[in-house]
Amino acid sequence: MDTIRNVLDNLRLKKQDNEFIVNDQGMVLLKGKLYRQSEIKIIRTFRFEGESDPDEEAIIYLIKANDGTIGYSLDAYCVYTNHENDGYADLINKMIKSN
Repeated sequence: MDTIRNVLDNLRLKKQDNEFIVNDQGMVLLKGKLYRQSEIKIIRTFRFEGESDPDEEAIIYLIKANDGTIGYSLDAYCVYTNHENDGYADLINKMIKSN
């Protein structure tokens, strides 16, 4: 099983280590450019259950924008999430349903 660090290192080697950030309007920001939900999709997910390290209970969403940019978004599970009431969960759910 991969670790979060291994996945992020592999993304960096593939030049896919662009971090997508969700703003409070439910849009995604990458390198100063805003993407609407309709312009991005989740192309892969990596789940980390934290069996050996509880700090690694997280998920990485590999995201592709309509202009070909590929990057990721990292979130912790449940009570450890970094995204409370900021629209992140709604955006992720919409992207999952649209795939």
